Amino acid sequence: MLEADVVVIGGGQAGLAAAFHLRRAGVDHVVLDAQPVPGGAWPHAWNSLRLFSVARHSSLPGWPMPPFPDGYPTARHVADYLAAYEKRYDIPVLRPVQVTSVTRDEDGLLVHSDAGTWAARHVISATGTWWRPFRPLVDLPGRRLHTVDYRDPLEFTGRKVVVVGGGNSGAQIAADLVPHTDLTWMTRRPPRYMPDEIDGKALFDIATRRGDLSRLGDIVAVPPVREARDRGLLVATPVDAEALAGADVVVWSTGFRPVLGHLTALHLRNTEGRVAVEGTTAVGEPRLHLLGYGSWTGPASATLIGVGPAAKATVAKIAAAPA
Repeated sequence: MLEADVVVIGGGQAGLAAAFHLRRAGVDHVVLDAQPVPGGAWPHAWNSLRLFSVARHSSLPGWPMPPFPDGYPTARHVADYLAAYEKRYDIPVLRPVQVTSVTRDEDGLLVHSDAGTWAARHVISATGTWWRPFRPLVDLPGRRLHTVDYRDPLEFTGRKVVVVGGGNSGAQIAADLVPHTDLTWMTRRPPRYMPDEIDGKALFDIATRRGDLSRLGDIVAVPPVREARDRGLLVATPVDAEALAGADVVVWSTGFRPVLGHLTALHLRNTEGRVAVEGTTAVGEPRLHLLGYGSWTGPASATLIGVGPAAKATVAKIAAAPA
């Protein structure tokens, strides 16, 4: 049996932010990451993906992201930053380690994995959503992808492509594809663009003030999206079954669900597939904390800049808990 005061499950931005504050608080911990390389989901994003904010407004606690020379940082720049962050703070990450389940024990929680079982006083689950894409159950003759599968528009040059989804991923991938393909962009309702001056920093400020982001719109008008929109190339149409069936390729930009399968044995998930929390602490299991899954685990906590405050509060609560 292996032991750690705190086991962090997930080595992406949320797991690293938690580890930073655990280290600062002097709490013994280990980070178990299923991925073979650092960077969480960022190394798996499409090639043209960029952040909504400049580097200085996209940083984890303690160390600002190095400047990016050309506007908003790329996904590759973020992945490199997270890898360097691990080294800078000597974060104890073990990878690749696949956590299979978390169960209760008399003295704490047991984290079971393909590398052994850890006994822990507290567990921080920081597995994110990228690894659980939502794919509509629609039988189509053409090739079907999800946002997680898309990489480069040149793969689809000249083909009839349909992108489904009216959020940021759908808009950005549609803008990426439109110069190279016969593109149809389908959305359930007309696209709602946020004001052009809105970026990730502004969204973070609004979220931390408990503001309603939905009233601003659904899509951040990053430069490629804005350019395609203003040139009249990014025109959305309602979802149409016939057009879907006639496409060579369909890209589902239909969102994600939290990756919580490793918590099944604790019987904490509600009908929405989430775990009820107070702050980031599970209501039904105070030794379990959920970090970085979205606004329900802290304002803007699924973002680089937003996860730090939630991680700090989580660690403060753990450090103050009775041994």
